[in-house]
Amino acid sequence: MSSATSLPLTDPALAELLTGRLSLVEERLRDAVAHADTLADDASRHLVNAGGKRLRPLLTLLAAELGDGGRREVLDAAVVVELTHLASLYHDDVMDSAPVRRGAPAAHEVWGNQVAILTGDLLFARASVMVAGLGPEAVRIQATTFERLCLGQLHETVGPAAGEDPVEFYLQVLADKTASLVATSARFGAMFAGCRPDAVQIVTSFGEKVGVAFQLADDVIDLTSDASVTGKTPGTDLREHVPTMPVLLLRRRASSPEGTEAERELVAMLDGDLSSDEDLARAVAALRTHPVVEDTRAQAIALVQAAVAELDPLPAGPVKDALVSFAESLVDRAS
Repeated sequence: MSSATSLPLTDPALAELLTGRLSLVEERLRDAVAHADTLADDASRHLVNAGGKRLRPLLTLLAAELGDGGRREVLDAAVVVELTHLASLYHDDVMDSAPVRRGAPAAHEVWGNQVAILTGDLLFARASVMVAGLGPEAVRIQATTFERLCLGQLHETVGPAAGEDPVEFYLQVLADKTASLVATSARFGAMFAGCRPDAVQIVTSFGEKVGVAFQLADDVIDLTSDASVTGKTPGTDLREHVPTMPVLLLRRRASSPEGTEAERELVAMLDGDLSSDEDLARAVAALRTHPVVEDTRAQAIALVQAAVAELDPLPAGPVKDALVSFAESLVDRAS
């Protein structure tokens, strides 16, 4: 099938349908970010033009096939979730000091932090305008999702309180910062396709679990892939001392009675200055071979299996199979 969906779908008719609808979403997304103001237009188009997997709108379109996926509201909802995602990326890259996004310089590297933040705000505004046309319930869901996105970023920034388990804290950060929008993507699809409330709840729970698994897989990819594959500098989170699951699991092991001197030395290296590319490469290489990376991958796989189990009540068929493929493909990236 076309790479437009980035999914190994086995049903040709469904693959063709989703590819066509995703193309419509892409067109409407580009229209949605257009501005009469030249700076706003250039900055807003920056990440759209850089491409991306469009996983969230794809999930919206896919979940909608459990009902009437051809409704205009479904396409609008797919654009809304991608606009929201793109807006969050502008903010995230500023906070994480990420130099590259999707193989292109991050917006703050081109225009500076203030313009990047304001561009993210503009995209949130465009998403809000579009979601208002979908009705009060959609506005409420979008607002609640936005709140969780902000809380996830806030909690990641300040870290766990004294006595709080850092691993459980991190999983909640991922649920809020990443999984909330993935869950809403699936929820909007089923909702606006006219599905029954039980089906809407099933895909929402599925999306929540898949979203956390997706981010755990990203934690693995950040250490095991190269920049030409991911479009991001390996170890960016390590350099900025942003917690990831492998690092948190390493800290837990190093501080336990079973912790080795080598693990404690690795923690000390990660806590040190990783501003030089050589030091960062050494830290990435050391962590990448540690068992905590495989432990993180195993957590992601377990969450995907739990997500797939959520789908059990849905009728068998190509749409359910595609949802399973969607979940499994997110973890396959980290294999």
